[in-house]
Amino acid sequence: MLPGKQIVKSKSQERSGKKSPKKSAASADERRIRVLRCIRRLPAGKVSSYGAIAAAALWPGAARQVVRILRETPGLPWYRVLGAGGAIKLRGEHAEEQKFRLRMEGVTFRGARVDMAKHEYKFQRKLAKRKI
Repeated sequence: MLPGKQIVKSKSQERSGKKSPKKSAASADERRIRVLRCIRRLPAGKVSSYGAIAAAALWPGAARQVVRILRETPGLPWYRVLGAGGAIKLRGEHAEEQKFRLRMEGVTFRGARVDMAKHEYKFQRKLAKRKI
């Protein structure tokens, strides 16, 4: 360490003795690419949840980031991505459009939710690591 430079640690880091991992822009881009790849792999008639896509993209717990990527990227099959348990999380006309598009692909519903037992897409473990 250079003289006069001081590293500031949070209290939790001081207690655990761990350094905070640095997140690079490249790793964020890689995670985004993996999420996009997983969403594009969803075949017609199959659906997945935001959380399952995050986990398949090796970014567990990032369901909200999946939502953000869906909003920012045009041309994705956004209607094939649902909330946990097959819930349609959109509201109003967007929810109706999502239901319409899913029904056109042969997806069935149990009440207001998609029948996940029939239509949930199961990702392969190697899927997120493949090259584009």
